[in-house]
Amino acid sequence: MPHPPKETLLSKREIGGRLRALRLEREMTQAELAQVLGIPHTNVSAIERGLRGVSLQQLVKLGRALDVQPAEIIGDPGRKPRRANGHLPRRFERIRSLPRSKQRVLHELIDAFLEKHTSERG
Repeated sequence: MPHPPKETLLSKREIGGRLRALRLEREMTQAELAQVLGIPHTNVSAIERGLRGVSLQQLVKLGRALDVQPAEIIGDPGRKPRRANGHLPRRFERIRSLPRSKQRVLHELIDAFLEKHTSERG
């Protein structure tokens, strides 16, 4: 018995276009996004061009990497976009890639900065 045709809500090309727009908003390169996802940059390129689809697992990872709900990538109109600072996920990933000693120095700098500016407010 033949299977009924799958209903396609969004084409691979539409999802790829949304992904590209979100990535560019965050000033990320394909290579940077690929590194965060742990995939070759050629895969990101193929997804953005609509040549390759994404699995649910990849969709969740993409959402985390771009700091959006997966529904925003697939364009669910019933969901409101959730965006924090779009640069933060990229920066966090870059910090995580540093050696632990450099991470500690950076954390100390951030803590000192926050302490100074938090005390200025109150």
